[in-house]
Amino acid sequence: MLVHSRAGRWGAWAVFAVLFVPLFALPLLVILAASFSTHWSGAFPSGPTTEHYAAAVRGESLQALTTSLVTALAASLLALTAGTWAALAASALRERGRRVLDALFVLPVAVPSVVVGLAVLVAFSQPPLLLNGTRWIVILAHTVLVTAFAYQSVSAAILRLDPMYEQAAASLGARPSYVLLRVRLPLLLPSLNAAAGLCFALSMGELSATMMLYPPDWLPLPVLVFTATDRGSLFTGSALAVVLMTATLIVLLAVSRIRTKASYR
Repeated sequence: MLVHSRAGRWGAWAVFAVLFVPLFALPLLVILAASFSTHWSGAFPSGPTTEHYAAAVRGESLQALTTSLVTALAASLLALTAGTWAALAASALRERGRRVLDALFVLPVAVPSVVVGLAVLVAFSQPPLLLNGTRWIVILAHTVLVTAFAYQSVSAAILRLDPMYEQAAASLGARPSYVLLRVRLPLLLPSLNAAAGLCFALSMGELSATMMLYPPDWLPLPVLVFTATDRGSLFTGSALAVVLMTATLIVLLAVSRIRTKASYR
């Protein structure tokens, strides 16, 4: 910490606790408690049970979790590929061209995600690209929504790269493709891993655009959480939410380990 005195450190921790606990930790703890409960007793859930989790890891719930994982993985890979390519291309443009490209990629996150869902629905509901009613339209919408984060993350990393490494490789006769694959991309690997984790987490929790697009045979878990709570099944919805958070955290921890190893290469 940047605070060197003991009183200052205690004060910083106190401010952190005051801000973090009620704003972030407490709502999540309430959801966790509700997922093990059958009813509310006053201001707190009560009636311990694990039946909600038994239902959350089988049947439709398990299929919805698998759908969310597949969608998030596919959207993350597509977004990372497109965002990295665009960031590399933007780094070779002049300032004006780079600003135009930045605006184009930031536009989908500058508007509500439901607008992006409507745009995708209108654009791909007619031939020759008829995706409406298929899983691909959901994956496409998620890709559009998260590509901006991959682009911004990789663009920031490119600006921090020391050009000395690329210049040294080029001076030794390395071709541009070799410099890209063996010098530039390995140096960007920690940022690529971070961007992939961010894209995955955002896709796992995406709801607004998904509600407009998902077909009956491609039901992501956030939609199931919403429908459960909308029907009044708050405790079942809480268990599904905990399963969703746990699956996302497991993948993010795995990505974090890859990122940590990559940073020491």
